[in-house]
Amino acid sequence: MTALFGRRDQGWLDAMRRAYFPPGRNQLDAHLTLFHHLPPSVEDELKHRLIQDTQGVRAPAARVSALMSLGRGVAFRIDSPELVAIRQHLCEAFAGLLTPQDAGGWRPHVTIQNKVAPGVAKVLLATLTKDFRAREVEIAGLATWWYRGGPWEPLSRHMFA
Repeated sequence: MTALFGRRDQGWLDAMRRAYFPPGRNQLDAHLTLFHHLPPSVEDELKHRLIQDTQGVRAPAARVSALMSLGRGVAFRIDSPELVAIRQHLCEAFAGLLTPQDAGGWRPHVTIQNKVAPGVAKVLLATLTKDFRAREVEIAGLATWWYRGGPWEPLSRHMFA
């Protein structure tokens, strides 16, 4: 499950990812993961909850607040207390079904570089830090996906008002 960005912000994040992600490994558009894996058995309930969380609801405020080192990559940290609250609500609803990765702490971020040598990642982090400025980003909606070993297949989209 991911958050969907508005067109302008999606374009900017995709351009950053294309510029810095190893081309052979960049199979997905830039994305903000809320959950890595939810069991297919919760599909109907998840859709119902996402409709409740988005339909007629103003989009949560969000901003790119900092750069993050991933060790072998670089990401933009995303701050959005309202998005954190939505995720927490879903964590509580599906508590017994979450993987350890999803049940643990959540660090909202968009990866723009990954799977490179640590030295390469450090250089990019230093380069981007020089001109970094926090900026607002639009969270347009929430989406669920099927992952079947390749690019993701869209399952459902839930747009904020």
